[in-house]
Amino acid sequence: MKKFKLRFLAFGMMLLIVALAACSSNDGDAAADGESGSSDSDASDIEVVFIPKMTGNAFFESGNDGAQAMAEEIGFNVKYDGTPEGTVANQVQIINSAVSSGADAIAISSVSSDGLNQALQKALDAGVEVVTWDSDVDPEYRSVYVNQGTPEILGAMLVDMAAEQMDDPDGEQQVAWFYSSPTVPDQNSWVDYAEKYIADKYPNWEVVTKQFGEGDEQKSLQIGESIIESYPDLDAVIAPDSTALPAMAQAAENKGLSAEDLIITGFASPNSMRQFIENGTIINHGLWDVTDQGALAVYIAYHLASGNEMKVGDTLEVPGMAEVEMEPNSVQGYDYEAEDSGIIVLPERIVFTEENTNDYDF
Repeated sequence: MKKFKLRFLAFGMMLLIVALAACSSNDGDAAADGESGSSDSDASDIEVVFIPKMTGNAFFESGNDGAQAMAEEIGFNVKYDGTPEGTVANQVQIINSAVSSGADAIAISSVSSDGLNQALQKALDAGVEVVTWDSDVDPEYRSVYVNQGTPEILGAMLVDMAAEQMDDPDGEQQVAWFYSSPTVPDQNSWVDYAEKYIADKYPNWEVVTKQFGEGDEQKSLQIGESIIESYPDLDAVIAPDSTALPAMAQAAENKGLSAEDLIITGFASPNSMRQFIENGTIINHGLWDVTDQGALAVYIAYHLASGNEMKVGDTLEVPGMAEVEMEPNSVQGYDYEAEDSGIIVLPERIVFTEENTNDYDF
């Protein structure tokens, strides 16, 4: 993967200058100025709880790698807290534990668009900053969503990765969807837009089935094999899920199928899919740099927990990364809008092929 270089020397000098300036002013001057910048807390006093949908998954472990790297270089603390089973009950327990332990912020990839509302409200009432990444919640219950791409971007990307492998994408094609759950917010938003995109651009495609693996590797493998057996004339399987996609590729390999027999594409980390590209089971798949996403999510959480505000339209220079902008919730299709609730969209996504997969390591 591209090297994760952070420009922390300059950032540290900036913090030192700010600290010296603060020391030269008395409390009365600060009150008179009415400034509301960072709190006086040292970075090491800030704890962010970084919550994946599930642990043990290459995608989320890579996100944590980025989160930990950012925390180590800046000096704040990140606690990686999750369970192997991605359920609402488990995430509610983790959120409650973060609140009771005195965490300053959480950065969570949610398994449900509304199942965490009560727990998140308790966190907000306790003064805990709430940031989401990868998969959002109701925007009323978080400040910032660090988004890998809008439904329009990612839905079209999924369809295009399949279409470019077809001899005649304008002709009749049988297509299956295979991902984690009918309730998980991010994947369903991508699929919803993708189906509109298909209807407009490829009206001869037929979606013959939509299957769910619930984030379980063994169940996903069984479902992948069942899809192959049940739909012998299937042309493509699109799996926008980091458990379903490698399971579907493994199912095809087990059945002796190559990319020439069945198109399989979707979203998963390059490390989990490289063997299937190299042996010809798949031609391409996509994702974004999840290490950057994890790093950005915890930095935003740390920034807010340090006493800073972010409002729609604000920009922020993130150490070692590009300047980011907080956009309105409407870019994700939400009706809820507030000046302190918005979305930061990652600047790029990646299509992995045989030519570039070895350039990445996450």
